[in-house]
Amino acid sequence: MKPETEKVLDEFFDHADDLGDDVIEDIRELLGVVPFIFTVLREQRPEVFALSAIADYHISRPKSLDGKTAELVTMAAAAGAGADACLKVHMGAALREGASRDEILDVLQIAAMIGKTKVLASSLRTYREVCGEEQASTK
Repeated sequence: MKPETEKVLDEFFDHADDLGDDVIEDIRELLGVVPFIFTVLREQRPEVFALSAIADYHISRPKSLDGKTAELVTMAAAAGAGADACLKVHMGAALREGASRDEILDVLQIAAMIGKTKVLASSLRTYREVCGEEQASTK
């Protein structure tokens, strides 16, 4: 790493504790709760937490999307990843951002449809490979 870059990072890390406190408050305001993973990382790895949480905040609130849309997208990703705790947090955040119950349900149904499609695409390719294309197409 270049010495100039190391110097900037060292200065950043000197403020990681204060930044971590600010980030925790921002997260609480944004999501309504502070997720478990944030509290553990904040306590055990404050430098990593500061870098990661700031990056995550900017990723989760891009300038191209309003807060409600960003939360609905996050919900779909959480549902697809099977991240139930994240899904619950981001459902609440979506409601706070103005999402309706119907919008939340529609997002979950879309996520489930894509999950089903993933399973079918993979399993039907295996079916065709094992059973043969001719047999697979005639049944």
